[in-house]
Amino acid sequence: MARMHARRRGSSGSVRPYRTDAPQWSNTDLAEIEKLIVGMKKEGLSSSVIGMTLRDKYGVPDIKLVTGKRIGTILKENDLVSEIPEDLRNLMQKALGMRKHLSENKKDIHNKRQLQLTESKVRRLVKYYVKSGKLPKGWTYKPETAEILLSR
Repeated sequence: MARMHARRRGSSGSVRPYRTDAPQWSNTDLAEIEKLIVGMKKEGLSSSVIGMTLRDKYGVPDIKLVTGKRIGTILKENDLVSEIPEDLRNLMQKALGMRKHLSENKKDIHNKRQLQLTESKVRRLVKYYVKSGKLPKGWTYKPETAEILLSR
């Protein structure tokens, strides 16, 4: 499959092994894992960082195999879900950084193009999240208010 903005094929990556249950060596204590997830989210970590921390420090290769639920589901059950989804938040932060760079470097045409591409990705994601009900109806991305939204 081709990339979204570059007309080339991507490089293939590694694939996790197909498993239906957690490996013997992994940490499978459900209560402890859920407590760790809730604690890390209260510290301000994102769900992707929580997953990597559980994998690297606590020996949980796949949370879904152990608990039967994803990290987002566990956070939703404990009312810890942020109002802006993580992937959208990351793209908005990236666009904000590009805008700051462009305010200092007016002639950087490559960054101008990359900002256009990033903000079009943000708009597509917003459209999807509004349709799926994860964002309220009428929610739109405005670069002027993005910094205020991300500071919460």
